[in-house]
Amino acid sequence: MSLILTFLGKGGTGRTTLAIATAKRFAAAGKRVLLASQDITPALGLLLGTPVGAELTEVETNLKAVSLQSAPLLEQSWEEVKNLEKQYVRTPFFKNVYGQELGVLPGMDSALALNRLREYDGSGDYDVIVYDGAASQDTLRMLGMPEILSWYFRRFRRVVLESDFWKAISPFVQPVSSAVLSVDFSVEKFTQENNPANNILDEGKAAVADPKRVMAYLVTTENEAAVATARYLWGSAQQVGLTVGGVLLNQGGATNTVAATFKPLSIHSIPQRTSEDWQALIDALPDFIKEAAIAPKSITIDEAKRQVSLFLPGFDKKQIKLTQYGPEVTIEAGDQRRNIVLPDSLRGKPVTGAKFQNESLTISF
Repeated sequence: MSLILTFLGKGGTGRTTLAIATAKRFAAAGKRVLLASQDITPALGLLLGTPVGAELTEVETNLKAVSLQSAPLLEQSWEEVKNLEKQYVRTPFFKNVYGQELGVLPGMDSALALNRLREYDGSGDYDVIVYDGAASQDTLRMLGMPEILSWYFRRFRRVVLESDFWKAISPFVQPVSSAVLSVDFSVEKFTQENNPANNILDEGKAAVADPKRVMAYLVTTENEAAVATARYLWGSAQQVGLTVGGVLLNQGGATNTVAATFKPLSIHSIPQRTSEDWQALIDALPDFIKEAAIAPKSITIDEAKRQVSLFLPGFDKKQIKLTQYGPEVTIEAGDQRRNIVLPDSLRGKPVTGAKFQNESLTISF
């Protein structure tokens, strides 16, 4: 398993430059590093000094780079789908549809990139994966995908099982599936929670919530809009359970105002790169792993007090909405929603109170 590190900030603040410097730093320390970028333009190659495409490129000792181009990723994923179809379906019907003719639809980029990162992570070939996303909000939606999809599975599974439609067709699922599929597919297997898809999503959620596995750093300049954007992204990261380790203040010196804006995160001033020498930037970077261990947690559950606390910096009380449907609680902040799976001791208990104070929402049951 790898440490996956990404950067969040307004466009033009230097996220790609700092991603490269970070990859070089870990590589120089003897770590096996992959720099994975969604930048498909020649800009990444110009910064690295070597062209980077859809195939892995050796940049320097211990450092490889790849451009996560959606079309080749879609083609490869489609071939994997067809191979699975051959195993499970008696008469495959996707065999005459070819990956080379498929177009990339909106939203596919993030799903394809996340799946490829999962594959790189599971390969065991890398100690660190530095991910340079196309846009910070897209990166957050991508990393929040396992939690959102698992909610859809849980919610719609329950809706289907409780429906009259399912009760009517369930006696026929086994004989029909046996006629179509090459494997035994009982009603129990169709409805069980413990299936491969759910297991993959659970692994993804656990990785994003673990700062030893996935972590982000905010990147900003002293520009007011850049600072406000970084603060908003900080709060949005908490909504997907992503740990933010600190702030990289690019091309500026840390001021009391900036420090207060991102308290309690550490602020690290990064000098401007004026030549092909990366060492000044590398030396200014923080100890990522050490800071991740002390970064604020996105959620804290106190079963004894029957309380759940969410850290939501960058938002005020008016921007936060709390709703409860059944055993789960939904928190809406900004443009993100988070469905909280409660422990058994709190599941099904009604919310008795909620208080937003010191940038944290505390919910009582």
